[in-house]
Amino acid sequence: MPFLRPLLFAGVVLWTAQPQAATVAISCGAVGLELSVCREGAEAWAAKTGHQVRVISTPNSATDRLALYQQLLAAGSADIDVFQIDVIWPGILHEHFIDLTPHVTPERLAAQFETVAANNTVAGRLVALPWFVDAGLLYFRKDLLEKYAIAPPRTWQQLTEAAERIQSEERRADNDQLWGFVWQGRAYEGLTCNALEWVYSRDGGTLIDSRGEVTIDNPRAAAALELAASWIDTITPLGVLNYDEEQTRGVFQSGRAVFMRNWPYAWPLVNGKGSPIAGRVGIAPLPAGGDGGKSTGTLGGWQLAVSRYSQVREEAIDLVLHLTSLAEQRRRAIGAGYYPTWETLYDDPEVLAANPAAHILQAVLEGAVARPSDVTGRRYNQVSNAFWTAVHATLAGRGSAERNLDRLASRLQRLSRRGW
Repeated sequence: MPFLRPLLFAGVVLWTAQPQAATVAISCGAVGLELSVCREGAEAWAAKTGHQVRVISTPNSATDRLALYQQLLAAGSADIDVFQIDVIWPGILHEHFIDLTPHVTPERLAAQFETVAANNTVAGRLVALPWFVDAGLLYFRKDLLEKYAIAPPRTWQQLTEAAERIQSEERRADNDQLWGFVWQGRAYEGLTCNALEWVYSRDGGTLIDSRGEVTIDNPRAAAALELAASWIDTITPLGVLNYDEEQTRGVFQSGRAVFMRNWPYAWPLVNGKGSPIAGRVGIAPLPAGGDGGKSTGTLGGWQLAVSRYSQVREEAIDLVLHLTSLAEQRRRAIGAGYYPTWETLYDDPEVLAANPAAHILQAVLEGAVARPSDVTGRRYNQVSNAFWTAVHATLAGRGSAERNLDRLASRLQRLSRRGW
């Protein structure tokens, strides 16, 4: 709402209408540099527009964050105007977000990665704009691989053997806290991402195919999970069953692991000032499954959406357009290693200089595997929960992969009969 401001003109007081400053609340993640970089971008917008921002930190766990969002949105709460949402959430939360189509030019959408932009359109409505893109990557200790004349592994079996050898040799040399491989094994969405990479790379499918058919109960998927289960307490610490991204990074960055599976955000942190392993880290696509399998990484990334319950919609839309703009994504890419969704930035010399893994991520994105959130819609969270529960049970030794996947398939089929 405008307010009246006195203006003295030729000795006469005139009252002019001035726009009242709005306060826009935005939820931001807090993994790595995420919160501080989000705050910087939002505060720059506030300084430019005269409005104010309130940056709200949310849980690191995507599962916990989704639960919080669902609680707020179901109540029609106006506490958050701009939501940072995962790539798999548009189908789950779309009814609570406004359609951004009238506010975005076709040229701007065409400049984004096609799959990412399309992912944010539900029933013809553009419910979010892409902010940064992710895919799973393999980090490794260059110095240790060079020490033992081992090339970066191209298959999961090669990774297993390399991790076993280096861990064994280093422990004999009194490096007794070193582990071969760390990743996200907690029972949450991160485990779905890891396990999907193992399964898909072995040609075991994507849980549910594009027609909505349940495909997870197959020998290749079971073999992928059995191999992962064999890592527990051999090349992977038992504690990995409770690791998320930051706990995984903490172990690797402290110098206590040879290999790590993580997202691109970890790159500037493990090589940053004060990191014990700075300059000694390499990065590569995740291994293939072997026997005709393929290298892949789970497609990730985050988007910004405007709540339909917001009382400052116009300002919230403007903030989203600013934060997802080419200039702001360029700043984030150069300053903090967040990979942009504008394809042209992958030809930018400064972006490439700051992100030496950009060409690797581009290649990974071409073969990235998407979680089946498009076909399962609102039931995706139930599907993923069922999957990570079955995988976690297998990793923890509670039943074989074959048995757990058989039970999983039955559960998913019951869900599908109620309609995706």
